[in-house]
Amino acid sequence: MHLDIGAALGDEADPGVDEDDLEELDEQVAAAHETIAAGRENGEFGYAALNLPEETDPTRIREAVEPVEDAAYVLTVGIGGSALGAKTVTAALADEPDRHVILDNVDPEHIERTLEGLPLEDTAINVVSKSGTTAETLANFLVVRAAYEDAGVDWTELTVVTTGESGPLAELVEEHDLPRLPVPDGVPGRFAALSSVGLVPPAILGVDIEGLLEGASAAADGLGPSLFDSPGYAYGAVCYALEEEGAAVNAVMPYAERLEYFAEWFAQLWAESLGKEGRGQTPARALGATDQHSQLQLYRAGPADKMVTVVRPQERADVQIPESEHDSLSYFAGADLGQLLDAEYDATVASLAEAGRPAVEIELDDLDAEGVGELLYAMEAATVLVGELADIETFTQPAVEWGKRAARGLLSGEETEETRTVAERPSYRID
Repeated sequence: MHLDIGAALGDEADPGVDEDDLEELDEQVAAAHETIAAGRENGEFGYAALNLPEETDPTRIREAVEPVEDAAYVLTVGIGGSALGAKTVTAALADEPDRHVILDNVDPEHIERTLEGLPLEDTAINVVSKSGTTAETLANFLVVRAAYEDAGVDWTELTVVTTGESGPLAELVEEHDLPRLPVPDGVPGRFAALSSVGLVPPAILGVDIEGLLEGASAAADGLGPSLFDSPGYAYGAVCYALEEEGAAVNAVMPYAERLEYFAEWFAQLWAESLGKEGRGQTPARALGATDQHSQLQLYRAGPADKMVTVVRPQERADVQIPESEHDSLSYFAGADLGQLLDAEYDATVASLAEAGRPAVEIELDDLDAEGVGELLYAMEAATVLVGELADIETFTQPAVEWGKRAARGLLSGEETEETRTVAERPSYRID
């Protein structure tokens, strides 16, 4: 993985990072790395996520999914980090990514339509909840289980569960003798893509999960006390510095359809980890070249409070653009679609630079298992680094937990501080 911060430097962009300030920033990175390395060595909560490339056992995952490895579809029942990591990996690397279907919301119409459209007798169920108490996941699983029973399909023969050792989901595992994979200790769900939490659907769909972990391991080996030697740390440090200079929004724009879900995964990781104490960049999601024809207008000519992260692989499929009899299309002569997409990418970076808007470029050697593993790990390391530089609690999510408590109280009818707040929320209706 390669990082280019040239279009984010102070002599090119505003907000920007002055090149003279990089050395001072590097000293802060060195101090943060020392804390991170100690946390990893001691297996401390959160920091343990950066040990997953070495600790995740792909053989155990493959053994757990062996009974369902021939399923036509995989239905993941989870939410947030229990679903996004797996979807990111299958979207990027599976030969047939549409075979992975996600239920990560409790919208009844969507659930109903999804289940009606699947051949349940040939659809594996992947249930994921770290705590085993996630309301949305448990509710959806009960609905899914009932749908299989109504269709006369033995759901127990098609289900793999990833959860902790206690909780309602663990009790269901024991009651029905379901295969269970453990969740890694000390790892928040949003950091768990490189564990059993994120690797069951990829394993079923034939993704090279061993290669994915090898790529992540290579990124882990590259972490050190200098941003100049680690693309992951460099990305985090530059994002932190740009935020300090006023870049409140980070628009992540991969120029590869297979990385569209990566932008969604990154948005959760970045927002939930770093949105604390009145600070944190707001992640925006875009897709090149599609959103180059819409959102780029805002990024180039709107408020100067954004940075853009563009991502692309160096290698692309060779799909030639056929010659046309129209002279007006002669500029396509001899070109392929990959060249056109790369031209769009280069034009976007140049357009932002010309307008003085910061952009950071991430390039992967190839969009293969190793490249995706390296990318995911680098972004996790970047997130942890920013948390250290900003001196915040990266691995908690108190605002999220408030909403969970409120929802449970409303469903149960229990009166709590949260439910009283819901009842008293401001309202000004216009019909």
